[in-house]
Amino acid sequence: MAKTSLASLSPISPHLIRWSPFSSSSSSSFSSWQFKNRRIFLKIANVVSVSASTSLSIPKVVVTRERGKNGRLIDALENCGINCLELPLVQHTQLPGFDKLSSLLRSNSFDWIIITSPEAGTVFLDAWTAAGSPNVRVGVVGAGTSSVFGKIGPSLKEILNVAFVPSKAIGKVLAAELPKHGNARCTVLYPASAKASNEIEEGLAKRGFEVMRLNTYTTELVSNVDQMVLDQALVAPVIAVASPSALRAWVSLIPEEQQWDNAVACIGETTALVAKKLGMKNIFFPANPGIEGWIDSILEALEAQNQLQKV
Repeated sequence: MAKTSLASLSPISPHLIRWSPFSSSSSSSFSSWQFKNRRIFLKIANVVSVSASTSLSIPKVVVTRERGKNGRLIDALENCGINCLELPLVQHTQLPGFDKLSSLLRSNSFDWIIITSPEAGTVFLDAWTAAGSPNVRVGVVGAGTSSVFGKIGPSLKEILNVAFVPSKAIGKVLAAELPKHGNARCTVLYPASAKASNEIEEGLAKRGFEVMRLNTYTTELVSNVDQMVLDQALVAPVIAVASPSALRAWVSLIPEEQQWDNAVACIGETTALVAKKLGMKNIFFPANPGIEGWIDSILEALEAQNQLQKV
């Protein structure tokens, strides 16, 4: 498994971490939030205060993606001396739309295929392969989603052309920037999670695109959580979440009598908005969603929790 470290994110040490809180360009529901954009220089030694006598087995960050998909984040944080606890909160299940997707790819062509998450990309690749690997032009929401398609062979990359990434890795920007030539008919196939909002297809439809959405999978909460692992997670300084579904799952696990107020490091603004609506206060997220910005937000969340403990 490829490892990501601070050194690979920036050649400079101490590492520059930039937190972009909810700004005036964010949702109007945050107009009352008074944040200041700030830059913090952190030395790795200051990110986590671990003395020589402290056991590295004490988890500092809880990672919550589906089992088997937390490895890259765990590797990156462990390279910074940060011990993680894996607590998968969600799992994915294919829907009947997956079989329909393969059939559509065999018999139809579209101007664009829109993919908005790594899981949607993985599901699409399975259906695309089952359909015989037809020529397609793909637009992805960001670098994290695009990386899923980097796993295919060089010869297949000419057939599966990732031709568009928006200037900011969020759905509404993708819908606003997807190329469309004049008034000509332009068709879009949008395979997505059943839990995804209608923001993208509505935004594209307003611009004149003909959009077909297929719900190819859904995200479900993990049914069983080991109580000992949960007890460890509840006292960890930071929980890292990559989706609104994971956030809701986490909130459902917090005992009613417990006033949990540790930090939440979100992969992007969409998840952070949900965290705010759920009543969380110590929320960190990058301006541009993705693994590197997420790591920065986790590091800053840890530093903030460390400062609170010193008060």
